[in-house]
Amino acid sequence: MSPKELVTRFISLIRAQQFDQAKELLATDSFEYIGPNMRFTDPEDMLSYLFGMAGIQKDIAVRQITAEDNSVFAALDYKTYFEPIGDVRIAIWLMVKDDKIVKVEGFYNAAVVENMLNVDGQLPFMIP
Repeated sequence: MSPKELVTRFISLIRAQQFDQAKELLATDSFEYIGPNMRFTDPEDMLSYLFGMAGIQKDIAVRQITAEDNSVFAALDYKTYFEPIGDVRIAIWLMVKDDKIVKVEGFYNAAVVENMLNVDGQLPFMIP
């Protein structure tokens, strides 16, 4: 499978909320996720954090996927049921090696996540 096909499959599995199958496409050694406000080296941690919001996921619309060698770029609209957020535009840049995704860099407005977690002016993990 080409890097572009692999990433397309990964996004499709996340869209279908088939996280165990999506995990199979990620490298277990030397994996890295870098986002605007977090970093993971364990693919399971990334899936738990980033895609654990399945309850608010209405859809993931693929705007474009472009590949050059082992580098794949995808522009996505993450559509939510959470009205204060609405849709979130996300760009991800992925590196593929030996038929596995080894690196994911996510680009999105991290303030949107903070706003989602802010309930009645309080962040959920703040000490009152």
